[in-house]
Amino acid sequence: MTRHARNCTAGAVYTYHEKKKDAQASGYGTNSQRLGKDSVKGFDCCSLSLQPCRNPVITKDGHLFDKEAILEYIIAKKKEYSRKLKEYERKKEKDDEEISQKAADDFGKKVSSFLNSENSIVSKPMDGFKQDAPGTSSISNMAAGKDKELPSFWVPFKTPSAEKSNIEKPDPIIYCPISQKPLKAKDLIDVKFTLVNDPDDKKSIHTRENRYMCAVTHDILSNSVPCAVLKPTGDVVTMECVRKIIKKDYIHPLTNKKLSKKDIIIMQRGGTGYAHTNDKLSGKQARPALQA
Repeated sequence: MTRHARNCTAGAVYTYHEKKKDAQASGYGTNSQRLGKDSVKGFDCCSLSLQPCRNPVITKDGHLFDKEAILEYIIAKKKEYSRKLKEYERKKEKDDEEISQKAADDFGKKVSSFLNSENSIVSKPMDGFKQDAPGTSSISNMAAGKDKELPSFWVPFKTPSAEKSNIEKPDPIIYCPISQKPLKAKDLIDVKFTLVNDPDDKKSIHTRENRYMCAVTHDILSNSVPCAVLKPTGDVVTMECVRKIIKKDYIHPLTNKKLSKKDIIIMQRGGTGYAHTNDKLSGKQARPALQA
């Protein structure tokens, strides 16, 4: 058991902290742990690389990606589709050849059975003491096309237990890795973050705590602030700005152009440490089960 503190050695209470520490040391207890703020993706980070975006783009569903990462993903999926399509076409050609060969074999069997039946018709007296000419009949199990019916145990695809693999035609549609909805490169929208102008902060942009701000109200953006992207220009604004300013007349506050509801794309936040923002804040770790 964990040692008590210096000032409570006489306490008879087994605290929650001591119980949790003993359970972690012994291997017993739950494997789930609540995720904190540091374990959640940032609002300006790519959903694939989980790093701050250099050239941010956003989908229609509000998922942010780095342009280089998402284009590499799309190219990889296209190459995978072309590879699977070639395999499917080869399998289809092979199946067509097997079907045509089977049809030819069936036709050959019908012809041979017809000839055998015609030759068996008695047109002259039979001499029971006269032997048949050599080569007219055979008791071999490989004659009369039986060599193709018998399984060849030394050929893998002809073994009795081998089953033919069914390859389905691949789907040419590329799906978003996060939302699993159809994704096209032309549908990606460039995002323009507004930098915070702080002359006293000499840190790099990626190490700053306050990196970006709203393009209209200049409020600091973070995971706890709901944001939206204006599609015509790609500017990032807060949802409070959308509700109080933009939705009044649907006019772009920077360009004074008309907007529609489809031009306002709500960004999917990476999340915070609060349950109100996130649906799942628990992480599980696998470890060997110990038995008493």
